[in-house]
Amino acid sequence: MEKALVRTEIKELRKLFSGKVRDVYEVDDKRLLIVATDRISAFDVVFNEGIPGKGKVLTSVSNKWFSMVDHRHHLLSTAPEEELDFLKNYPELIGRSVLVKKLKRINIEFVARGYLFGSAYKDYQKACSVCGIKLSKGMQLAEKLPEPIFTPATKAEEGHDQNITIEEYKKVVGNETLAERLMEVTLKIYSWAHDLLKEKGIILADTKLEFGLDEDGNPHIIDELLTPDSSRFWSAESYRPGISPPNFDKQFIRDYLESINWNKQPPPPPLPQDIIQKTIERYKAIEKIVLSL
Repeated sequence: MEKALVRTEIKELRKLFSGKVRDVYEVDDKRLLIVATDRISAFDVVFNEGIPGKGKVLTSVSNKWFSMVDHRHHLLSTAPEEELDFLKNYPELIGRSVLVKKLKRINIEFVARGYLFGSAYKDYQKACSVCGIKLSKGMQLAEKLPEPIFTPATKAEEGHDQNITIEEYKKVVGNETLAERLMEVTLKIYSWAHDLLKEKGIILADTKLEFGLDEDGNPHIIDELLTPDSSRFWSAESYRPGISPPNFDKQFIRDYLESINWNKQPPPPPLPQDIIQKTIERYKAIEKIVLSL
């Protein structure tokens, strides 16, 4: 197995910050270089071990969706080494780096859900509602919702992201027209991708988008798009409500962590080698399907 890349240093560029997965460098006043490492986080905690090759899969999957989506996005080049010659001195970054527009990030996780799962199911169990949206009583884990719903969350710099109501979301965005528009865009992109993947025998249960604004206030999709880090992918063949469906995403790691009764606070427990191996196998399986679209 190849070695996981969990840290990057490009001496020719200024590193702006390291996220849970991505390292972001400033190229100039208009552009950023984003590098997807092999770091993995679960329950908003970054693990010491990486998942070898994960960053390349995320980049490949995102780039494919960006090439297809009908909305402005931040991507400028999928081969930044062709423009920034010094990147050829960093062969480990090839295939996991992209050149993007520098935009003003909106500090919201834009989440669309078609199925009742994850934090939404936990919220539902308390009050039969998710982000203030009332749902029918008696719904099961992983049950298909009558229609997709928008469930925004705060984007925490540290600690856990928190689901918020639509009213709270609109206050964070600060512009009701823009907030309404981005709700519609998020749900539209989810439904579009859901229908494409359904033809391949995959259920897109939910997905998380992020947006940034340009100087004219135009929203662009940023960060990543419809990857196994930001979405839940289930096998349509083996799906049934009431259980955690077989998946091709980070849920595999989450299920393992739930099984060992970790308190979901740092420091993270070590990840066994077989969990690491099975995770990358799932990521590569969904990559193959996405690239075939």
